[in-house]
Amino acid sequence: MKAGIHPEYREVVFQDVTSDFKILTRSTIATKETIKWEDGKEYPLYKLEVSSSSHPFYTGQHKIVDTTGRVDKFRKRYQK
Repeated sequence: MKAGIHPEYREVVFQDVTSDFKILTRSTIATKETIKWEDGKEYPLYKLEVSSSSHPFYTGQHKIVDTTGRVDKFRKRYQK
C-alpha cells in the first residue's frame, strides 16, 4: 500500500435533525461543528436530514408527497 493516500478515519457523531437521533461512528467526513457525547468527549458533528430514525421506509409512515397534483390527476383519470 502507498503511504499518504488513504483518508484518516476518526470518530464522528451523525445527528438526524428531524428526529434528534444521534449515532457515534467512524468516518472520513470533514465537519466544522462539534458536540459533547455521552462519554464527555468532544466529537465532530455532521447533521443529517434523513436517517433510519426518520425515513418512512424504516418508520412505516409512508406518505405520498404530491406538490403538483399528479397523483390526484391520475386517480381521477383511472377511477372506476
